[in-house]
Amino acid sequence: MGCPRVVMAGVKSGVGKTTLSLGIMRALRDKGLEVQPFKVGPDYIDTGLHCQAAGVKSHNLDGWMSSSDVVQKIFLRNACHADISVIEGVMGLFDGSREGGLEGSTAQIALMLQAPVVMVLDVRGMGKSCVPLLKGFRDYMPSLRLEGVILNNARGDFQQLRLPELLENETGVQVLGAVPPQEEVKIPERHLGLMPAEENRGLEKALSSLAKLTQEHVDLNRLIQIAHQATELNSPDIREATTSLSSSVSSVKIGIALDQAFHFYYQDSLDYLQELGAELCFFSPLKDETLPPVDGLYWGGGFPEMFLGQLSANKSLQEAIYSAATRGMPILAECGGFMFLTEQITDFSGKAYPGIGLVPAKITMTKKLQALGYVKATAVKDNLLANRGETFRGHEFHYSRIDWNPASPIPYAFRLVGGRGPDNRPEGYAESNLLASFLHLHLRSHPAATARFLEACRLYSGKEEGSV
Repeated sequence: MGCPRVVMAGVKSGVGKTTLSLGIMRALRDKGLEVQPFKVGPDYIDTGLHCQAAGVKSHNLDGWMSSSDVVQKIFLRNACHADISVIEGVMGLFDGSREGGLEGSTAQIALMLQAPVVMVLDVRGMGKSCVPLLKGFRDYMPSLRLEGVILNNARGDFQQLRLPELLENETGVQVLGAVPPQEEVKIPERHLGLMPAEENRGLEKALSSLAKLTQEHVDLNRLIQIAHQATELNSPDIREATTSLSSSVSSVKIGIALDQAFHFYYQDSLDYLQELGAELCFFSPLKDETLPPVDGLYWGGGFPEMFLGQLSANKSLQEAIYSAATRGMPILAECGGFMFLTEQITDFSGKAYPGIGLVPAKITMTKKLQALGYVKATAVKDNLLANRGETFRGHEFHYSRIDWNPASPIPYAFRLVGGRGPDNRPEGYAESNLLASFLHLHLRSHPAATARFLEACRLYSGKEEGSV
């Protein structure tokens, strides 16, 4: 499969990789191309922005949480019908997990996909020093195809005219453009990164401006040529191996909490549930007064802390969820979903709001980052996803602190290694058919766990039908 593709990489975080990637996606779309976006790493916000820019769902490609086979399957399933795929990297080109090596890095994904790389280089305050810097990236790993560079925040004749010629002559790397500073074209930020597409009312205007900026200062035709020079991939068998379970869950309905407060899902995890036969039923904890008729809930993360007044006022939905849980409905909750299942959440201003009350704990939003990074999670006990002792690879990122109710025993779900905090620290809550934690998982990378969840939903469905 040819699948024209290019990886947009950075020298480090904060060089303008996301804004330039968004501008390129929209500009290529405006040229009439079907653009398939991807994001390296466990990011939910950038993929939402990609979707708005390209007009199609963006997918995460994560070499730490997923095998090379899974990464290639996700890429090929979604890129094979596109004219071009734009893969936005994470952090600096070679930055990945804290364990060292290339795991979790942009370079790892570029190698897995045999994709050419275009580097974004912020040249503020730089002159000829850009030459050895770019040479270092070019020579550090010769098997990586660094084919182009875009100079960002380029001012004056030297950076916009002379520097590109100098870099091409001394490094052999094509300079695709020198983009001047554009302070007025910015996407607002909050505590977990950029403001999500779901809330940014000015996003469409910003994307149009970024596309215009890209069209004026980036050679898109040369970028397209680079993408078409990607090596043809030897396609693995992209048909998922099915088990007897996949047919047995064909009628299972999974409720997915989705609105401005809860939208942190890997698109491929939702795709995978559907491939295994589940029907996804979306509902809004902000607006819907009751649950749709479902056999289980998958409740992702997001920004519930920004909507606590509206969420806590929706008493009828809270009661419906509490009632479903007491009847044994399987509930898998991650991060923001976990937070809303607790007894109380205190926002950044110190105001407390009631949660659903299924987890005996209280959440407090803090100004200090509480958890960030890849973690290995080992099940402390049999739970909705795993038997005791089974291990997952996942990710954490939150500013919330949890305080457990001292009057209740804590049936922890996992012990974590990695990320922030001591190794083997307890995490999450597992009781009956409820599993809630700060851990984000990529479901296709954990097929046995996903199958266990769907089987629990199928069993619950049978019990509910038998009680009618």
